[in-house]
Amino acid sequence: MAEAQSLVRGGTLARAAAQSVLSLALMLIAACAPTVQRAQSQLDGFTGPYFDVAGERFVTFDGTPLGLTAWLPPNGAEPGAVIIGLHGMNDYANTFYLAGPWFAERGVALYAYDARGFGRSPNRGIWGGERLMTEDLRTAVMVARRAHPHARIAVVGDSMGAATAIATFGADDAPEVDRIVLVAPAVWGWSTLPDHYALTLWLSAHVFPWKAVEPPRRVLRTRIASDNREALLQAGRAPHMIWRTRIDALYGLVGLMETASDRSANLNGHVLFLYGANDQIIPRASAVAAARRLPPTARTAIYENGWHWLLRDLQREVVYQDILAFIVDANAPLPSQAPPLRPVVQANN
Repeated sequence: MAEAQSLVRGGTLARAAAQSVLSLALMLIAACAPTVQRAQSQLDGFTGPYFDVAGERFVTFDGTPLGLTAWLPPNGAEPGAVIIGLHGMNDYANTFYLAGPWFAERGVALYAYDARGFGRSPNRGIWGGERLMTEDLRTAVMVARRAHPHARIAVVGDSMGAATAIATFGADDAPEVDRIVLVAPAVWGWSTLPDHYALTLWLSAHVFPWKAVEPPRRVLRTRIASDNREALLQAGRAPHMIWRTRIDALYGLVGLMETASDRSANLNGHVLFLYGANDQIIPRASAVAAARRLPPTARTAIYENGWHWLLRDLQREVVYQDILAFIVDANAPLPSQAPPLRPVVQANN
């Protein structure tokens, strides 16, 4: 009898100890939550957001100065259209270094800013957070419309930038914009991640969120972003690229992509979705799924010679011409005559 009581007490103690260890582990995980930037307190004298082209700053809604590169039409001409350019993960406004001059020569201003945590913006490497990133985009559209009241405003989002655009303009309180162009949109969110990847990322982001990682060497050797070798080398030399990514930033990116995936069907207005047939970064299945979720009025195009960096590929001007034509007339045929992605999707089923 005494032995049985001892076993019961031992089992109770063991369970209590296990519960204590589990509680401690959960507390430690909670204490190591992913880091996300917060809006800064507006300084005295702050009069509102604006583009500081000469100073290469986009002062956003809370007074934070984000990096900015602008390409404007020559001789001070007023642009007929304005593009707000949104870069991809770990990149910055440099994404548009080839596109900017091309559009400016054709009377289209292009303002590309560095998202929070990227490029020349503060707290480089720290995830900006979906709430602030979407509010920054809303603010950029407002500033562009105020600066160029007679111009058509287009948002061109590349990869992560496209996800930011979808999350912003697919929201219930979305601001008005004349055109949305999604270039190789990153929409590989939690719902499309394999379970073991999702679990590993969640645990890593809550145990050692500060840890910075690099892509495996085999991925770097086998996954190519573009057929433009000069553009690849230029990115390698670009001073503000991020090459080691914090795990909590990856966690934040997946969350942003999940939001974009959820809101794709809610996009209103004129939307153009572009994808390269040779894209080795965004899986074809993810692009297919994203195209299916778009509203029926959205247009899609797939480029046989396109890669992930459609804006920097060797055939980039084909893409530029299509974007320009779409901005001028959202219903006109694309000059490239690139086939729509959705018929390709249907043919693959």
